[in-house]
Amino acid sequence: MKLTIERAALLKSLAHVQSVVERRTTIPILSNVKLEGRAGLLSLNATDMDLDIIESVAADVVRPGATTAPAHTFYEIVRKLPDGSQVEIEYSADDGQLTLRSGRSKFSLACLPVEDFPVLSGGELPFSFTLASAELKTLIDRTRFAISTEETRYYLNGIYLHAATGSIGEVLRAVATDGHRLARVEITLPAGAAGMPGIIIPRKTVAEIRKLIDETDADITVSLSETKLKFAFGDAVLTSKLIDGTFPDYERVIPADNDKVLIVDCKSFSQAVDRVSAISTEKSRAIKLALEKGTATLSASSPENGSAVEELEADYDSTPLEIGFNSRYLMDILAQVEGDAARFAMADAASPTVVREVADGSAIYVLMPMRV
Repeated sequence: MKLTIERAALLKSLAHVQSVVERRTTIPILSNVKLEGRAGLLSLNATDMDLDIIESVAADVVRPGATTAPAHTFYEIVRKLPDGSQVEIEYSADDGQLTLRSGRSKFSLACLPVEDFPVLSGGELPFSFTLASAELKTLIDRTRFAISTEETRYYLNGIYLHAATGSIGEVLRAVATDGHRLARVEITLPAGAAGMPGIIIPRKTVAEIRKLIDETDADITVSLSETKLKFAFGDAVLTSKLIDGTFPDYERVIPADNDKVLIVDCKSFSQAVDRVSAISTEKSRAIKLALEKGTATLSASSPENGSAVEELEADYDSTPLEIGFNSRYLMDILAQVEGDAARFAMADAASPTVVREVADGSAIYVLMPMRV
């Protein structure tokens, strides 16, 4: 294999694929990226056996061929080459070395046989539909903060994506929860998604696809089965295994009859929570919200730090209520509200609180209160 490629194009694609490669792996071939040069394209492929990414980039291929090279080392070399440079990549089967040349620099990397590289793609994906990149971004951004990191409840370590019937008719719904808070967002069901199985997309897959959609405005083709999911757009294809588990019945934890309603200016409320939480202890991050007609008072105290109180104007005219929250969880939810006003619906100090944007009903958040 012999080819020449522009550094910037190679670096961009390498950055995408190398982030899939695990830093510590007991299987040497999984530390490598597969390089395949053919008719005007260099194809880069990396996998961790659960997630697989293939990205193609234009290159001047003199001699087609394929090999595998250490992903992180290869990426670091290309990253440190000067801007605007051309990179010549050559692989000779005789010595099993990949040679990189650019300007006056020359690097030789030890390769592993391309035949040993695992193939994750393949298998039937009966459901397929197209999403705009902005829609997928919304589904991910508004739910990913609530994904659990607790390995024992592995079925919560991802976003649950499924078809459902919502307030606007048939919808594609994304849900994530860690037991303390829950996020649910929906968009109109795209053509081809009807009847799809409910799937749990792993946390790492969510992070990788989110990085990729930042750099594209193209529509994304989503194909899936009960065990596998594929995102295809532009020059990249990301294939992932799904979490094999049953997502809990989240509808049961969303209260329908919370009657104490608070409406606040989202930005000023979030900033006040942030200020007051400076006092709360690192471990509990607890703050207290005291509600009376027309006012909301935020307070926090800790034996070692002292206390803080801030009063805000608010739209509230139910009976007085005191309720405690984890300030970080509360700020995570408020960060998702894009409009000016947030609506809190509460029942009492021990029941879940429902938060939503006043102007947009597509997203709903549930937050468990704390004892303070």
